[in-house]
Amino acid sequence: MFIGVPKEIKNKEFRVGLTPTSVAQLCQRGHRVFIERGLGKEIGFTDILYKNSGAQICDDAEGVYRNAELIIKVKEPLESEYRYLNEKHTLFTFLHLAGNPDHVSSLIATGSRGIAYETITDEHKRFPILAPMSLLAGQIAIVVGNYFLLKPNNGKGVIAENLSSLTPRVLTIFGAGVAGMAALDLALKQGYQVNLVDISQEKLSLAEKKYSSHLSTFKIDTANYKEILSSSDLIIGAVHVGGKKASKILSYDDLDLIQRGSVLVDISIDQGGCFESSRPTTHDEPIFSIQDITHYCVTNMPGAVPLSASEALNNATMPYITELADGIKDAIFKNKFINQAINYEKGKLLLEDFY
Repeated sequence: MFIGVPKEIKNKEFRVGLTPTSVAQLCQRGHRVFIERGLGKEIGFTDILYKNSGAQICDDAEGVYRNAELIIKVKEPLESEYRYLNEKHTLFTFLHLAGNPDHVSSLIATGSRGIAYETITDEHKRFPILAPMSLLAGQIAIVVGNYFLLKPNNGKGVIAENLSSLTPRVLTIFGAGVAGMAALDLALKQGYQVNLVDISQEKLSLAEKKYSSHLSTFKIDTANYKEILSSSDLIIGAVHVGGKKASKILSYDDLDLIQRGSVLVDISIDQGGCFESSRPTTHDEPIFSIQDITHYCVTNMPGAVPLSASEALNNATMPYITELADGIKDAIFKNKFINQAINYEKGKLLLEDFY
């Protein structure tokens, strides 16, 4: 199989679809891997490392797409990349079509096949490729939330550190999935008093069992909604519904309940965002303010830790990449989880119910 890995061109996105170690594994199986020059330069994966792993270096993205049949990326193609895709290509990456409805028809029109990382599931209905990125996003949400709560960043001027003489600061997390639980774990270690809100009583009960103090749990329809929002310094949206567009859990009107200088972090922004006031932002311009409430809505949060994220992502994707490289048609036929993750092919959207 001829496999291609172009550089990511999304703002400040330095993750790589294949690390040198992954390239070596594929080349040892007899596959040819084409990477774009400078693919991993920003995270220490030099072209020499890739060459020594068996990769062939292409001067530009066009050369990668021209040579390869299976394209491995991290993020969805941007509009300038559509011209490289055609009927011979199978694209394996995060597609997040629900968060990019304006681009769906153009991407499908390329004639390529798109298999999305975020719609790969397993026998337990978990998301094995999405999970490590969600874990990182949950941790990053606490880091950036703390940063933008600082007064020089127009925040409230508070810190979560649990000083014995102070009342703990309050954090609310919507969503008790992988990202929400990662945020919860770090927040409790830092000394936050945490409100965890979810639709599933089972998930809330599991959280209560694991963490015995500084945690309050609520169903999404709680009568304490107003009190929760008005007392929160930091609010994290980590709602995930299997590739579908994220549900809006906070309305514009809800902003009236939130104190000025508070911070909202919308981890769900890749899937359209779970706050009505959210809009996609970048690492260059990560925030905006509405009613003096800071919104952080970066669509590639794990891109802030690209080396760690690339290694974690490759650990999750390589079993599927290896299977696809050994024969795309066979992999689709034999592996129902790959088959079910095909978002589009032959000019047709296959997972319409997801969007």
